Amino acid sequence: MIKFLDLQKINAQYSQELKKAATRVIDSGWYLLGQELAAFEQNYTQFCGTTRALGVANGLDALRLIFKAYIALGVMQKGDEVIVPANTYIASVLAVTDNDLIPVFVEPNIDTYNIDSTKLEAAITNKTKAVLAVHLYGQIAVDTTMLAICKKYGLKLIEDAAQSHGAVWNKKTSGGIGDAAGHSFYPGKNLGALGDAGAVTTNDSHLATTIKALRNYGSHKKYENLYQGLNSRLDELQAAFLNVKLNYIQKEIVARRNVANYYLKHINNPAIILPSCHAELVEAHVWHLFVIRIKNRDRLQQYLTKNGVQTLIHYPIPPHKQQAYKQYNNLRFPITEKIHHEVLSLPISPVMTKEEIEKVVDVINNYS
Repeated sequence: MIKFLDLQKINAQYSQELKKAATRVIDSGWYLLGQELAAFEQNYTQFCGTTRALGVANGLDALRLIFKAYIALGVMQKGDEVIVPANTYIASVLAVTDNDLIPVFVEPNIDTYNIDSTKLEAAITNKTKAVLAVHLYGQIAVDTTMLAICKKYGLKLIEDAAQSHGAVWNKKTSGGIGDAAGHSFYPGKNLGALGDAGAVTTNDSHLATTIKALRNYGSHKKYENLYQGLNSRLDELQAAFLNVKLNYIQKEIVARRNVANYYLKHINNPAIILPSCHAELVEAHVWHLFVIRIKNRDRLQQYLTKNGVQTLIHYPIPPHKQQAYKQYNNLRFPITEKIHHEVLSLPISPVMTKEEIEKVVDVINNYS
């Protein structure tokens, strides 16, 4: 079976460095808010081209803390609206509603699967305070239209950069395009820890200072609390692992692009709709996922499994159709619902062999 993502094989490449990092942390006797975190925050700041990076417990908390900080700073208040793509993973929406903000769903572009910036302006009201741009599947969602709309209406542009580590658009790296960005280092991400981990990046010093306190019980000074905060800290062990793996992210991005390019060039089954990536924007996609569409998705998935190719579905149910958001179940987003019924993610990783890549293509091309 060709694994969808062979994490064991990916991390085995760096096993000696990872073990050395773990030993260093264990022997230090310091496991939270120490030198490893400080080093990773500095390294990730440089990687994203921002002035600040703050390690937090996971990607969801990264987004939660951004909104929580904006509320603490008086930029937003409960009941304000945040525009989100209708076809995102539920975590993007959870970060909004957890802060008693209102998600306003906007349809994606059917070709890129990212939010359709031409539909943003129609969704804006006097309560709109931000656009949450989700770089879905690894492709930058921001464009000049989105930037112009945010500037025109004074909206914060927040990036959900959970899937787009290292993607570059307009000479800016994912996480350094908007006002703030939430990052996930879940093990399966392009930059993956060996457990849950996340970060916020921003060029806003006031926002960064607030989030730094909020992630640590709202405390700016031990036993003194400015805010009603969270316990959301990136621990020393995961920070040490991320410092190792950050050294290899560019190499892995190249490997992912090579797999994607082979798929795009050689998959020629007319029933398959391949992902869209403009040649001039190749740096804007890091191929966290390679997502195809087909009308009878479940039948194709069963066929691929039978022929030794593991696939996943990202994601079978959109947020507005989830029981958790039953108040939105009556909404209709035809493009979103079409995407969620048809998408299938093929294996893509930096450790796939030439033989594995070729087999995936051959099996798909022989599907009828």
